[in-house]
Amino acid sequence: MTPSNAPGPPTAVVVQNTRSGGPGRVGAWLREAGIGLEVLRPYNGEALPQALGGRPLLVLGGGFLPDDDERAPWLPATRRLVAQALDDGTPVLGICLGGQLLAQVAGGRVRARHGQPEFGSTQIRLRPEAADDPLLYGLGATVTAIERHVDAITELPSDASWLASSAACPHQAFRVGARAWGVQFHPEAEAERIAGWDRDRLARQGFDRDRLHAEAVAEEGVTASVWSVFTRRFAQVCARLP
Repeated sequence: MTPSNAPGPPTAVVVQNTRSGGPGRVGAWLREAGIGLEVLRPYNGEALPQALGGRPLLVLGGGFLPDDDERAPWLPATRRLVAQALDDGTPVLGICLGGQLLAQVAGGRVRARHGQPEFGSTQIRLRPEAADDPLLYGLGATVTAIERHVDAITELPSDASWLASSAACPHQAFRVGARAWGVQFHPEAEAERIAGWDRDRLARQGFDRDRLHAEAVAEEGVTASVWSVFTRRFAQVCARLP
């Protein structure tokens, strides 16, 4: 029998930075794995907590730089939460903007409109360091994920483990310490989301939305399999919290 005072499953704090940028299938997989989610929408006036209290942290994407405080005035509070999680060894997963923010807080560098933009389904190469990473081990030499970014990490923190790259963007995944991960790509995004992207904006970047959508749909089964494993492994890291 489980003692009445036994701790329940952890609840992750989720920082959603834009109206359309929710946790998607990553949120569904975390819930299936027993992790609760407290999704906070600071762009809509919801306050971020002063402290995590040991809860895992998930920071999602958005069309901002990590220090774009004028357009996104909640970013200083987000950076404080990431710094606190790093100090405390609390699990962190940063996606796109969230990964860039993790890199910057930990001592790396991010530049606006740097390198070649990436949109749609993209091949990611796992580096040798990923072979013993708790989330990425055994997923194969290459994986596929949806990208949507023009800004990029130009320098990882000095103590980061560099885990993955792509042809256009070197810093696709990394880990800081034992339990903080940042990714440039979008494991939470399903192919159908691409159908709602701005066709004209994509064309100005040299991309055809219909082609991006069709490619992502064709690869959906494989990508869902890979990123569900990745997410459930993150849930296991969260569940091992004291």
